[in-house]
Amino acid sequence: MTEKVRCLIIGSGPAGYTAAIYASRANLSPVLYEGMQPGGQLTTTNDVENFPGYPNGITGPEMMVEFKAQAERFGADIRFGYATATDLSAAPYKVTIDGEKIIEADTIIISTGATAKYLGLPDETKYSGSGVSACATCDGFFYRKRKVAVVGGGDTACEEATYLAGLADKVFLIVRKPFLRASKIMQERVLSNPKIEVLFEHETLGLTGDKVVQGANLVKRRGQSDEEQVHIEIDGFFLAIGHKPNSDIFKPWIDTDEVGYIKTIPGTPRTNVEGVFAAGDVADPHYRQAITAAGSGCQAAIEVERYLSEKGI
Repeated sequence: MTEKVRCLIIGSGPAGYTAAIYASRANLSPVLYEGMQPGGQLTTTNDVENFPGYPNGITGPEMMVEFKAQAERFGADIRFGYATATDLSAAPYKVTIDGEKIIEADTIIISTGATAKYLGLPDETKYSGSGVSACATCDGFFYRKRKVAVVGGGDTACEEATYLAGLADKVFLIVRKPFLRASKIMQERVLSNPKIEVLFEHETLGLTGDKVVQGANLVKRRGQSDEEQVHIEIDGFFLAIGHKPNSDIFKPWIDTDEVGYIKTIPGTPRTNVEGVFAAGDVADPHYRQAITAAGSGCQAAIEVERYLSEKGI
């Protein structure tokens, strides 16, 4: 079964839904497939207080419901489905949905996002939105003058620990190895900050707390003769061990960096394939915010309209 569309948006969340709003208003009749997680990562966030226009805050799921409703108001065709394969060798481009249906698209906006890496502990799910977070910039505000822990030893972990140290009373940086992998300048910032305590050679065993995170159980020097069980009291537990961009099915055709983030022409959402654009976290290794994702979705839709106009499609 094959269907032909002018503009196909793969993935939802702030980038995909914003692209759908703009594309619909430009009469491009966009079709959007929401993917495995309709609404994207924001649906795992309880409170969003840093998105303009919501002075009293809003939950992530509620915000995504409003984004979706706004896109549908202007005529976007939003469907539940998951892109499982692509053929971007020539236009119209082919995208397989759920392993069955093939969509032929004149243009594509890739807004599949990125997935935060977790340790794989059951407690990470148990306390999701109740003390566990993968974004210090998003959620750090809620932990002012409290104790938090950051897991990781690279630049991202050091950046998040430093950021949180400006808000929290105490930051534990839990590092599995006996050293930091971060750049020298980031190491210096962390090690010289009196609010940050680096716990080298520590691993997290689990989290504790009544409904919300109140502590973490750690093991120091696991497997060594001097192995030691450690407990720290914390209010927030931040994962900073990286993100995996959801770009695998595009890699045969689309240029990505070594991690998998889609490369775009600087200052634009254009990829190396004409008529294919990328928006949101799948192409953003630096900011990963709802507002920047929405902005890039707007850019992608405007580029699609210009591209179709120039091609007379």
